[in-house]
Amino acid sequence: MKEIKTYISNRVKQTPPSGIRKFFDMVIGMEDVISLGVGEPDFVTPWHIREACIYSLEKGHTTYTSNSGLIELREAISDSFHTDYGVDYDPHDQILVTTGVSEAADLALRAVIDPGDEVIIHEPSYVSYKPCIIIPGGKPVIATTTRENEFRVTKEQIEEKVTEKTKAIILSYPNNPTGAVMRKQDLEDVADVVIENDLLVISDEVYDKLTYDSKHTCFSSLNGMDEHTILLNGLSKSHAMTGMRIGYAMGPSEIINAMLLIHQYTMLCAPITSQIGAIEALNNGGPDVNAMVREYNRRRRLFVKGLNDLGLDCFEPKGAFYAFPSITSTGMTSDQFAEELLTQQKVAVVPGDVFGSSGEGFLRCSYASGLDELKIALERMGEFL
Repeated sequence: MKEIKTYISNRVKQTPPSGIRKFFDMVIGMEDVISLGVGEPDFVTPWHIREACIYSLEKGHTTYTSNSGLIELREAISDSFHTDYGVDYDPHDQILVTTGVSEAADLALRAVIDPGDEVIIHEPSYVSYKPCIIIPGGKPVIATTTRENEFRVTKEQIEEKVTEKTKAIILSYPNNPTGAVMRKQDLEDVADVVIENDLLVISDEVYDKLTYDSKHTCFSSLNGMDEHTILLNGLSKSHAMTGMRIGYAMGPSEIINAMLLIHQYTMLCAPITSQIGAIEALNNGGPDVNAMVREYNRRRRLFVKGLNDLGLDCFEPKGAFYAFPSITSTGMTSDQFAEELLTQQKVAVVPGDVFGSSGEGFLRCSYASGLDELKIALERMGEFL
């Protein structure tokens, strides 16, 4: 018999493991660790949402749903985007409920990529995009963003990466890991490139509710972009529902149906209990979101000021719940800094290069932790420095 590893797909063998997981694994078994590494709200899912889930179980709602998701949930999603952004999606054939936004991103890329197609990604960015392009045979093309431009991708950066093989652009704002946001004019400039080159945009807007200084601009709300956009979103970050795994995709019906084709053979449907909770969240969860955003904003200001006071240059993030300080003044690599900070001071952060080579020299620090924990983490980082 051949070695077992010879049966594994070459594309999978060439896909590196998530660098975030390395640090999660290191934390296991360590006591007194303050984790700033997890991209997850520290709030418990609001009680009325959990209660809706519990009640659904008591009523015996434990079956499959439509592959597309409960129609009541798709209608609630459609209503929320009409109210918030003035965009209209038909809940019957333009919305697909997925098991988290990660599945939505994977489905979108598998539905549109043919081997050899190029997809432009701005980096630093979420770790899943590149592997999800490579596995179906696509080629990631990197547009590097910089601290000087507050990690916004520009029209010119995208234009210089477009070739005859370019099929799509991934946009991810508010951004994980940097906390950057795109201004409306920035997005309109990108939309011009999309029209000029007849491209598709996969816009991951899962942090859309978590902005602090300005309202989020939905990419598909821009003139002419509804037919060019696959919009991804979910409830994990905004409503503290990470473990319930509810995401969704919206876009032209032909593309959503192509994604549905893959989804119905692989995932079938998102859990019905979580979908029922999501309906409650969308219909009645607005005050919870507002309260959490106010608290994140308090933490953001305290933590970013603390990093700068320590000499770790950090621009003020405008969205999500991440700070992205530079550690170049220390002379250490991102990985070295993060590993030694964990072993010496028991503070867990994520090296910036996990999110692309342009992230070298930075750290991702989540401020989705209590104020007291953030203060202690800053003290320990000061001792480490």
